[in-house]
Amino acid sequence: MDNKEKKKKGLLIVYTGDGKGKTTAALGMTVRAVGYDWKIWIFQFIKGSWKYGELEGLKKLAPNVELEVLGAGFVGIIDDTKPIEEHRRVAKEAIETVEKRIKSGNYDLVILDELNVAVSLGLVTQDEVESILNNKPEGLTLVITGRGATQWLIDRADLVTEMKEIKHPYQQGILAQKGIDF
Repeated sequence: MDNKEKKKKGLLIVYTGDGKGKTTAALGMTVRAVGYDWKIWIFQFIKGSWKYGELEGLKKLAPNVELEVLGAGFVGIIDDTKPIEEHRRVAKEAIETVEKRIKSGNYDLVILDELNVAVSLGLVTQDEVESILNNKPEGLTLVITGRGATQWLIDRADLVTEMKEIKHPYQQGILAQKGIDF
């Protein structure tokens, strides 16, 4: 990054809502940012136990993009058999990692995927998120995704987009599609 780039205004962007496309929107921003040689770190909170297409796809954008999955997987649904204490322990470790990475100054864009869900499940506290926001370098753009963004986060954000489900293939009995949904 040159000096002009370091002085750019980093934004706080939130993608929320019950519709599909929150992570996908953040990944689209990742592709755009790589076009400008930005350094991006993507951190997934909840999706730790499944394999997603983005895990392999993002490897092709290295060294500009790093993806880290430290979640213990879905919480209380699908194939989760872990006690909630395990999810909380992993989330606390994740917050420590996020704080260190954000403070490092090594990134232009950081995506905290499914952080809103981690907050709504009580795995991450509002105080922990506020600490991350308060310690964010000026030029860093931070994207937070997940259903159920809290009003205090919405109020603090520079850009908020709510994905609204109007129609979904699952309603017609069509299961999740490889390459589209995961």
